[in-house]
Amino acid sequence: MATTPTISFKPKQVVKRLLSSLPERAHDILVYRYGLGKDVRRMTLDAIGKKYGITRERVRQIENYGITNIRKSEEYKQEKAAFAEVETLLHSLGGIVVEEDFLGSLSKDKALQNHIHFLLVVGEPFYKNKEDDNFHRRWHVNEELSQKVEAALTQLYSSLDNQELLPESEMVSRFLHHLEDVSEKYKNQEVVRRWLGLSKIVGKNALGDWGISHSSNIKTKGMRDYAFLVVRKHGSPIHFRDVAKQITEVFKKKAHTATTHNELIKDPRFVLVGRGLYALAEWGYAPGVVRDVIRSVIEKNGPLTKDEVIDKVMKERYVKENTIVVNLQNPKYFKRDKEGKYTPIDSKVSA
Repeated sequence: MATTPTISFKPKQVVKRLLSSLPERAHDILVYRYGLGKDVRRMTLDAIGKKYGITRERVRQIENYGITNIRKSEEYKQEKAAFAEVETLLHSLGGIVVEEDFLGSLSKDKALQNHIHFLLVVGEPFYKNKEDDNFHRRWHVNEELSQKVEAALTQLYSSLDNQELLPESEMVSRFLHHLEDVSEKYKNQEVVRRWLGLSKIVGKNALGDWGISHSSNIKTKGMRDYAFLVVRKHGSPIHFRDVAKQITEVFKKKAHTATTHNELIKDPRFVLVGRGLYALAEWGYAPGVVRDVIRSVIEKNGPLTKDEVIDKVMKERYVKENTIVVNLQNPKYFKRDKEGKYTPIDSKVSA
């Protein structure tokens, strides 16, 4: 079970004391910029510039001036314990955290989140990496560790096939394989899961399996994708009514039975293997009616006796033995040789 991070000090009071060291305009600009007042919205440089009748670059200069002077102030030195506590907390969470997740775990109050964020901004132990195409916005306390983790995440992504879907335990194992020279104290399930969460290019679906974020297995787009994950998680043929029920329960999407059945019929990832029972084609099931399956197993294995055909077809279809026998004994499609073995008639079998 993941631990919930906590802090013992009052962030709003700490920030108030830090801001008290600044001239009025620098004080107010930082309040507006970081949402530290009654209005928790963080104002842009342009918006603040218009408010004061100055350029956005001038606002940036005043912002930098304010942060630099806070760090030089006596008030900053007196809050050493608060910054040390946040640093210790970051270390306990793996040394690198996604900004949104970190702030959200400490408080659901946006105002309080803004004050904690400001402490990260002015605190000298803390470093921010901007959001990009591969990673979320994140904070860290060790540049070398941050680079190693991000390099390992990039290598992990490169090692995955587009449609590959892995249980979390295997994803963690693969990730650790790419990590080099990282302290063993960080190599636990909770920290590694947090590190995986830094990436925007790998992710997990509602069923807890991991893969490439943009794949349909992770970024599900409709009933067919939901159905695929449900059948895959089930691990064996499942009735379309149960597929619809699972979609509703797991994904919180209303799945009508008839609609689900229609989607399964249309998608080549699914194979009808019995009355209403569907399996995945990737499990080795072949599409087609029973006689198509009979033809397929004979072409694959050579002439077979009736019992051999029944045995192999039963592994492909959930049907009665008599259904297989009736199809096998149809002279339009199969013939029996002197040894009692069956082969398909050369004419094309209709679907």
